[in-house]
Amino acid sequence: MKEMLEMLVKDLVDNPDKIEITEKEEGKATTLELKVDPSDMGKVIGRQGKIAKAIRVLMKAYAVKENKKINVEIIG
Repeated sequence: MKEMLEMLVKDLVDNPDKIEITEKEEGKATTLELKVDPSDMGKVIGRQGKIAKAIRVLMKAYAVKENKKINVEIIG
């Protein structure tokens, strides 16, 4: 799942080499913490959080195939 999130975010940011994703598993639930360069933060969040919501929806749909629950946190 970590690779899927990285693939989604790489195309959005100007500094794809500064993407850091930390994966924490708690039973069936997985939390992915996404950290990007501060200058790319607005591109990942989007206006009124629309891009962040879309990323979360895609990741949740991907997780359903694996019978898992996923949370995506964007850290500044």
